[in-house]
Amino acid sequence: PAATSILKRQKQLRRKSVRFDQVTVYYFARRQGFTSVPSQGGSSLGMAPRHNSVRRYTLCEFAQEQEVNHREILREHLKEEKLHAKKMKLTKNGTVESEEADGLTLEDVSDDDIDVENVEVDDYFFLQPLPTKRRRALLRASGVHRIDAEEKQELRAIRLSREECGCDCRLYCDPEACACSQAGIKCQ
Repeated sequence: PAATSILKRQKQLRRKSVRFDQVTVYYFARRQGFTSVPSQGGSSLGMAPRHNSVRRYTLCEFAQEQEVNHREILREHLKEEKLHAKKMKLTKNGTVESEEADGLTLEDVSDDDIDVENVEVDDYFFLQPLPTKRRRALLRASGVHRIDAEEKQELRAIRLSREECGCDCRLYCDPEACACSQAGIKCQ
């Protein structure tokens, strides 16, 4: 057989390029996590071991779906900001007590009070840490009736252990007294 030219080989390689024309999304039920360490107390969020549904989108459909989801998340975020601003106004920036402020909820913020349409959705980062109360509410809304309280203690212990790392060596390392060296890692 004759040797193929380099130019023909390059054309063949180009034809074999990968094309993406579909997005497959697997949906999982929410569960208590046990696998991550949130920066604040409480339990972590996780997902069921098996997905409960699958959806396939074209790239365009997926982009539109993401836009709708992000606008909804942004709407909730702006409502929370507006609620906080109302509470601060009623309590004079938290300096006075206000029963009215204590009674305010997200339902008291009208959609007319926020302007999602004039906000650039792409300017917002959507994977933000969730406060403890919000994580607990998400778990309850997903049908988790009993939140394992032991995880809260384990997570607290992990966060505390992360505050102290390394050893007590100063200027030089004494391998016999160095906790890092005894653990088989480079002196910190």
